[in-house]
Amino acid sequence: MSNTTKLLKAKLIELTAELEEKSGGKETTVQFNPESLKVSFANQVVQPNNAGSGGSGDQSSTAARQFVGAGTTKLALTLWFDVGAQDADSGNAKADVRDLTKDVAFFIVPKQDGDHYVPPGVRFIWGSFQFDGLVDSLEETLEFFSDEGVPLRASISLGMSQQRISEFQGNQKALAANPSPPGAFGAGFGVSIGATPLVQVKAGVSLQAAVGNSKSSASWQSIAEANGIENPRQLSAGTMVNLKVRK
Repeated sequence: MSNTTKLLKAKLIELTAELEEKSGGKETTVQFNPESLKVSFANQVVQPNNAGSGGSGDQSSTAARQFVGAGTTKLALTLWFDVGAQDADSGNAKADVRDLTKDVAFFIVPKQDGDHYVPPGVRFIWGSFQFDGLVDSLEETLEFFSDEGVPLRASISLGMSQQRISEFQGNQKALAANPSPPGAFGAGFGVSIGATPLVQVKAGVSLQAAVGNSKSSASWQSIAEANGIENPRQLSAGTMVNLKVRK
């Protein structure tokens, strides 16, 4: 019986074009959580044509600048997909990685609304982080191919935006469900700090290979969950891993 806690995955949830909740909207769970989230804010300002005239002539003066229109908040992240990391017991494994990435590409395709097309709204939610906006850029890179030329691994660089400066507001429901302070190794993953023998992963070794070499009776999926590893194919050199996970 496993004593591990299931790793929380990020989701993309379809909203209306007005960024309101949509009944029956598409919901996609990412395969690997992103390594980082980049949030940027921008204001639209202009320099008046008469700035500096009749005065000091300093057109760089901040007092002369004017705010026009709404500000913008942007979110940038990268998602990874790998057909080799699918759950073989699910009975729904994909052979081409594009069958996995198309569920993300869905959110950049405009949808018909009467006699015109509008881009769907989308909510990116991961634990206590939530961002509602429109997908304004998506770049897919096919990373690895089979001998038959079938793409097996891909990364998607996703850019979202909303036409306002949003406040830093977390998902309160997720915060209430996970009151433990973040940052401690093993927090929420069933790993006792200072009481578990850890193995240091060598450079270039995937979690699957490390588990195979250790002859552990646990699956690499359960070990990944127990250690909070989100991408088993991209371990950083020196990562400390608990390979003695109980089933």
